[in-house]
Amino acid sequence: MKIVLIGGTGLIGSKTAARLRDKGHEVLAASPKTGVNTITGEGLASALAGADVVVDLSNSPSWEDQAVLDFFETSGRNLLAAERDAGVKHHIALSIVGSERLPQNGYFRAKLAQERLIKGSSIPYTIIHSTQFMEFLKGIADEATVGAVARLSPAAFQPIASDDVADIVADVALAKPVNGMIEIAGPERFPMNEIIGRYLKAIHDPRTVEADVHARYFGSELDDRSLVPDAGARLGRIGFADWFRRSGQPG
Repeated sequence: MKIVLIGGTGLIGSKTAARLRDKGHEVLAASPKTGVNTITGEGLASALAGADVVVDLSNSPSWEDQAVLDFFETSGRNLLAAERDAGVKHHIALSIVGSERLPQNGYFRAKLAQERLIKGSSIPYTIIHSTQFMEFLKGIADEATVGAVARLSPAAFQPIASDDVADIVADVALAKPVNGMIEIAGPERFPMNEIIGRYLKAIHDPRTVEADVHARYFGSELDDRSLVPDAGARLGRIGFADWFRRSGQPG
């Protein structure tokens, strides 16, 4: 089976590619670095020739509201059109748990626009809604920090390790389209401020973490439903302690 990974040289893409190749599949890791550009259309037709499955793991280079919306709409239209021409049988996109619940977040609005394009196309599809990756815990802390204090919501948070994401994406790529959405998350649920505080302590970061119910997560206030999956989500196997040990970060 030929599987094309758009954004295949990134964190999730590179790990997914390795898993699929280990299973004996032909994998093309496509990105602007490899001459495949979903914004300009460069290299798309040749990359998708003979492809059975396309997995869209691409990400916008800018998180500014209009720029990220333009990216996902333009990229989505170009990619889906090229897939129709190539006869692709399954389109998979990685999106975000809670995207529909946080309309104030410009990035989430852009992902919803991407999802609408997928649902409106004629290509069988699966949309994977994932919780935040554990690898981005520091980035969350950095965005919330003023001076030496990170002010973070105590809302429920269920981050997932990128290795678990790659395992699941690879499985979905080899399964039949569901023509709908599945949710994935880590095996443990914490208040966001507590897991970020635990992470900063583990890396000997001197910042103080303060819980604030009004603290914004990339522009949005949170509650205990905002960023966690519904019942029936597929859970990863790697908890925080195991992930941190595997990550090789100084601790």
